[in-house]
Amino acid sequence: MLKCNTVCKRFAPLVRASSTVCRQNVRRAGLNNVRTPTCVPVARMSTEPLGGGGDNLKYALLVGAAFVGSLTYAVVTLKGDHQRSVKRMEDISTRLQKSTLHIQSAPPVWFSAPSALSKPKPEAAPSAEQSSPPPEAAAPDAETTGKPSAADSTSPSHKLPSHTPYLLIGGGTASFAAARSIRARDPGAKVLIVTDEPDLPYMRPPLSKELWFSDDPSVTETLRFKQWNGKERSIYFQPPSFYINPEDLDSAENGGVAVLTSKKVVHMDVRGNKVKLDDDTEISYDKCLIATGGIPRSLQVLERSGEEVMKRTTLFRKIEDFKSLDKVSRSVNSITIIGGGFLGSELACALGRKSTESGLEVVQMFPEKGNMGKVLPEYLSNWTTEKVKKEGVKIISEALVKSVACKDDKLEIQLKDGRLVRTDHIVAAVGLEPNVDLAKSAGLEVDSDFGGYRVNAELQARSNIWVAGDAACFYDIRLGRRRVEHHDHAVVSGRLAGENMTGASKPYWHQSMFWSDLGPDVGYEAIGIVDSSLPTVGVFAKATAKDTPKAATEKSGTGIRSESETEDTATSPVASATPAPAVEHKDDYGKGVIFYLRDKVVVGIILWNVFNRMPIARKIIKDGEEHADLNEVAKLFNIHED
Repeated sequence: MLKCNTVCKRFAPLVRASSTVCRQNVRRAGLNNVRTPTCVPVARMSTEPLGGGGDNLKYALLVGAAFVGSLTYAVVTLKGDHQRSVKRMEDISTRLQKSTLHIQSAPPVWFSAPSALSKPKPEAAPSAEQSSPPPEAAAPDAETTGKPSAADSTSPSHKLPSHTPYLLIGGGTASFAAARSIRARDPGAKVLIVTDEPDLPYMRPPLSKELWFSDDPSVTETLRFKQWNGKERSIYFQPPSFYINPEDLDSAENGGVAVLTSKKVVHMDVRGNKVKLDDDTEISYDKCLIATGGIPRSLQVLERSGEEVMKRTTLFRKIEDFKSLDKVSRSVNSITIIGGGFLGSELACALGRKSTESGLEVVQMFPEKGNMGKVLPEYLSNWTTEKVKKEGVKIISEALVKSVACKDDKLEIQLKDGRLVRTDHIVAAVGLEPNVDLAKSAGLEVDSDFGGYRVNAELQARSNIWVAGDAACFYDIRLGRRRVEHHDHAVVSGRLAGENMTGASKPYWHQSMFWSDLGPDVGYEAIGIVDSSLPTVGVFAKATAKDTPKAATEKSGTGIRSESETEDTATSPVASATPAPAVEHKDDYGKGVIFYLRDKVVVGIILWNVFNRMPIARKIIKDGEEHADLNEVAKLFNIHED
């Protein structure tokens, strides 16, 4: 019928024109009820001789032909429409029959008795046409199992968002802190985190600290641990229910944070504001954060030693590395840790504690004279080395690896001074290399001195691209350009980047801290530039039972100390009235403060078994003043009070 009406509308002007001509001829011929005139003027409708009868007949025939043609076209069109309509109804009927058969063939869902409701049976997997389950149903709660699963969010059958307002590359601490910050300032924000790891965002410090001291034999599965204060928590920042599925991000009315796991961004188009994943998926963005962290360094001598040596070598960084090393420690007789820095010393103490029960031989070797020799002054480094030895670790100092070979089912480590070490497994803890894989495709600048992406004071690399965490080389307004690889810096820089992505335009002025624990009894917190090549002044006092990492966390209520201290500020610290004793480098450094100087100005501070005083240290560095007597400055930390 619609087509018929259309045809009629097309021919209507022609019909009206013809009718008008006929009416004019009739009026001019006097064909009406009035008297017929004697002289009738004839309308000239053509170039033919005078006379209008033939013309009227022609136009009448024309009108008739047009009407007949229109009617014929309408009939043919209606007949075709009817045939197509019948065919369409048959197709729909066939689909309905197939759908009915599919529903009837599906297994019925039985409701269990009330007594069985506490342990429901798993239902059949939903079809592709059914909506995907919510995140809390897709994976167990991290606070219950400690092992969230993001399998549903990475299923190839699900359609990923082609665009996201906020794209965060990397799933570590900095990225998670940025996501929380964005949502705090923009509650309806839609944030997509893309990580090449299979896990949801988690904290890394417990991987080399508390997890190794757990009494739970299933700790590698639960990833739950007791902090030094005895409280239990999961390694994950939030349970799966905190996040939404990536495929639901576009339709989320109130926005949310989605995590796309096991996907790597391999190319970045800065001009087109889009990235490409390793499966060729493209995602565009409005604003982007690069928080790709770092990659554990290896030794060239290990890489040149062949595949068999690398198979028995661990580069410690991720959850899978913790699980793998824990398994190895239960099945071999000896493990050798190469590296005397924070990570190497923490792992040495952790494995050394286990060696007393399992008989595992733990060896730690490094090129320095003592543990953490690049950070601590020599006397304190030597004291720390003795402390590590008491944990059951065999220390080999001033060790430079010449070659590594696999012989008689053992790894033989040949040192340059001729010493030979035989071991079953090697852990290389020799530092971190910032992950700048996207620099080339994105055209971003990499710092030649410190590594990492060069950013401005607001952590921007481009107008709509920010960088945070280990991968950021930023300008410190007090200490110059730096790159920091610690948890607290990842938290603070990620938080600031998130604020600036929502328009805050704040500069990065925060002096981040870091900490290291050699078990529950010895620990330290540090800030600024702590380099053993700088002049140092140490002020120490006798330690008490409360001067341990365990006691500090019991007092603060948190195992990740930077979570509580970064919000504090120090405005008017009150010095202790207790007089400071003369500085003596005794054999026992119970607790104290070590000042690192550059041009007679304090640029770094270590609080040795002194906790919850970091805001005071931060203010001292921020002031940037010369101090005639650092013993007086040490009084600000109240280290001489019992």
